[in-house]
Amino acid sequence: MNNAELEAQIASRLRDAYTSGPIAPFAPDLDGDINAAYRIQSHNTEHAQKVQGRRIVGRKIGLTSVAVQKQLGVNQPDYGVLFEDMAIENGAKTDVASLLQPKIEAEIAFGFAVDVDDSTLELSDLAAKIEWVAPALEIVDSRIADWRIGIVETIADNASSGRFVIGQKTNFNSEIDLVSCQMNMLENGQSVSRGSGLACLGNPLLATFWLVKKLIEVGHPIRAGELILSGALGPMVNVRNGGTYGASVDGLGEVSVTFGS
Repeated sequence: MNNAELEAQIASRLRDAYTSGPIAPFAPDLDGDINAAYRIQSHNTEHAQKVQGRRIVGRKIGLTSVAVQKQLGVNQPDYGVLFEDMAIENGAKTDVASLLQPKIEAEIAFGFAVDVDDSTLELSDLAAKIEWVAPALEIVDSRIADWRIGIVETIADNASSGRFVIGQKTNFNSEIDLVSCQMNMLENGQSVSRGSGLACLGNPLLATFWLVKKLIEVGHPIRAGELILSGALGPMVNVRNGGTYGASVDGLGEVSVTFGS
């Protein structure tokens, strides 16, 4: 079996895992090749669009914690695709049975007013491209058994994406404090995760800039109307059936979701 055939086989196994259950880790089969992992992700993104008719609405950033990067032996974040059918309305109830082994984390989301496709873009140019900012919840999920993932598995598995919730949107302006803003996430009224914008590569806007530049580099730039989930503000926690999870972010407001059956 050549490399292309192996990558296609792993992509197929990952697609099947959504309905048949988690699969074993596969990084050794790919010799730890991160580029191969992104090719697998792209293969399944194309399949989702062309075969399943799913629509891309944005991207997500993963591994924005330097400590987690060191744990996985990498020196930069990773990214995945957000599809329209992954979105959950703020405050809504969703069926936990539709996920395999979900966890949840609080983030900051940015919405874009225009295409962001200029390869000479500087950080100082980014603010003018952003239309809104909002608190968000990302429900991460893994198609890999028992979350036994390394960098290769999570990239290939669409950066362990599951669902996402966007809170009330605020018109973006550069005066919003995205670094020292405090986040508190509750599970059924009890605090389960705390953090701040500082935990997200030092600044969620810096994380977003990294991804915007990376997407331009690989030929899939952010388009007008799309969004970016900029990375976790605090530790992720396991999702429990019957749990209501709400996060507040200073200056941005609140966002919540309930898991049921």
